Amino acid sequence: MNDIAKTPARQAAAAPLLDTAPMNWLRTEIDRLFDDFGQPARSIFNFGARAAPVPALELSDTGTAYRLTAELPGMTDNDVTVELADGVLTVAGEKSEDKQTNEGGCLISERHYGAFSRVVTLPQDADPDAISATFEHGLLTVTIDKDKKAAPQKRKIEIKG
Repeated sequence: MNDIAKTPARQAAAAPLLDTAPMNWLRTEIDRLFDDFGQPARSIFNFGARAAPVPALELSDTGTAYRLTAELPGMTDNDVTVELADGVLTVAGEKSEDKQTNEGGCLISERHYGAFSRVVTLPQDADPDAISATFEHGLLTVTIDKDKKAAPQKRKIEIKG
């Protein structure tokens, strides 16, 4: 074997000059994503997360009304507000936790805070005077009746060739 290939300078030149820290971080995040996939959420507030929590929303058309549902595990109806302004429905919530324990003569105090806000523009035929909301077992359901007097906003557009 060639003695030149064994020299430290030659080995250093053959090694990649890339910093592996970003790749290690990416691998850890991908592993965490797959580990967490399919796991039920304990709370929408993951206080260790870097981004603000965002609850899942679903808007469906029942024929006579629109139904908006928001999954808000760990929250109560006192933690959530629903407001309507100029055809825009805002669902917002805020929760804080304050826990103190006394273990072995040491006082341990933990405080956490989280807030969210989601905005939904209502369809043209929504009746702003016929909106109701219920909250049960961490699920917010907002029912928005359709305005029976509103004309359907559908028409065929002619395509010119």
